[in-house]
This record gives sequence, C-alpha cells and structure tokens, in this order.
Amino acid sequence: MTAITTPGTQQVGAEAPVAAPRRTRTYRRVLGPALTRLAALALVLGSWAAITAAGLVDPLYLPSPHAVWDAFVRANTRHQLAAGVDRTVIGEQNYFLWEHLVASLQRIAAGVGAAIVVGPLVGFVMGMLTPVRLITEPILNFLRSLPPLGYIGLLIVWFGIGDLSKIWLLFLAAFPPIAVATLSGVTGVKQDYLNAARSLGAGRVQVISRVVLPATLPEVIGGIRIATAFAWTTVVAAELNNGIPGIGGLAYIAGTQLNTPLTIACIIVIGCAALVLDSVIKFLGAKAVPWKGKV
Repeated sequence: MTAITTPGTQQVGAEAPVAAPRRTRTYRRVLGPALTRLAALALVLGSWAAITAAGLVDPLYLPSPHAVWDAFVRANTRHQLAAGVDRTVIGEQNYFLWEHLVASLQRIAAGVGAAIVVGPLVGFVMGMLTPVRLITEPILNFLRSLPPLGYIGLLIVWFGIGDLSKIWLLFLAAFPPIAVATLSGVTGVKQDYLNAARSLGAGRVQVISRVVLPATLPEVIGGIRIATAFAWTTVVAAELNNGIPGIGGLAYIAGTQLNTPLTIACIIVIGCAALVLDSVIKFLGAKAVPWKGKV
C-alpha cells in the first residue's frame, strides 16, 4: 500500500528525516578532538607510571609521575630546608615556580616583542627593494643558521650576565624567522593582484596598504608563531648564566644537581606555557586575518 499525499499535507506512512540538532554536531566537533587528546595523554601517563612502578628505569633517569608532581608542589610552596632542620624556604632557589615562569615570560616578551617590531619592517623593506634584499639576505640567512649557544658567550662579554644579554639572545633567536616570513609574504604577492589594483587607479601607497600588507600579514603571523616557539627553545640557553629567577635557569640548575623530578617538572611547565602562548597567537591571528585561505 503506497502513501497518498495531497497538496498542503504531509506524507502518510513515511517518516520524515530528522536532522541532527546543530548543537549536538557542535559538541561532537569540539569534544571529539578533546577526548582523543585526553586519551593520548592518559596513555602516556599510564605507560610512564607502569614503567617506573616496574623499576625498568633507574629513578635518577626517569622518576615516577608522583615524584615529579611532588617536586612541582614543593617548588610552589613553603617547606622545610631539610628533615630535622627548623627553617622554611620559599619554593626553589628562594622563588616560587610561577615566579620563575613569570621572569622568563618577561624576558621573552621583551626579546620577541622587539623582534615583532623590527622583523616585519626589515622583511618588508627587503621585499620591496631588490638592492636591499641582495645585500641583506645573506646576513639574515647567516643569523638564522647560528645556534644560540654559539654566541651567548659573546653577548655576555658585550652586555654582561644580566637580563640585557638574555633579551638580546631571545631577540636574535626570534628576529630571523619573522623577517624571513615577512620577506616571503611580500615577494609571494601575486602579480595579478598588483596589476588589477593599478588598473583600477590605485597609487603606490594604496597598492602597498590595500594589497601587499593584507597579503603579507598571514605570513607575518606565521613567522611570529615560529619565532615565539624558537624563543621558548632558547630560554634555557639564555638563562644558563645568572638565570635565577627563570624557568630555564631553574631547569638547568636542577639538572646539574641531579634533581631529575624538578627538571622534568620545569620541562613540562615550559612546554605547557609554550602551548598556551601558541594557542593565543593562533587565535589572535585568526581574528586579525579572517580572509586567510579565502582568496
């Protein structure tokens, strides 16, 4: 028996398809990746705990997650200097762990912040002026190829062991990626866009402000993300000397004292802070260049 329909009525005997609620689909898109990452994290922590509980690795080389957590808590609280000693100390090296982290963040903000100001300017000038690019590009590539430990000693000689040498090191680590990304963005602007703007009567200033800059901005933001991540990998080298307070300096001192739990705790804090900072830059970049991928 077939269903009979008339104008203005619904079909009888057939079920209308029910669309999944939009909210449910949104939850699935958000919760799916989050649950996957949590499962991966739980797998890593479980494997770590199982290996250390079974005694497969010496605790000096791989302490248990509980030992690392205790070191983290100890670094953020007041505690006795030693068993039987009636004297309390603050965190580690007379600073709480969050104070070490804030000190490193301030140095990175100064060094990377200066690179964010100077890098796009240099890269833009190099991209717009061919003679300048021919002269400065080898120098820029030379700086980009140098490892931070290669010139930290020279910076200490020039600027001392205070924060100035550390900020310079972080600046030199962050500047080349931003300048190179800006240069790539400027030279990668399609000639058709420039010709179309000129054919519509745009002058040189309008071509730069309306075409070149918007096309280059996504590359600049990508360079800032890379530079910030590279600065985080350089923070330990920057704080090898007189790096207290500083999360990199604390990780280095803990390693020299064979305090492996505290070293791993510092590494985890550095990694988590880097992930949060990268997520913030990625979010702000998406808001600043909503046209990315649409042209």
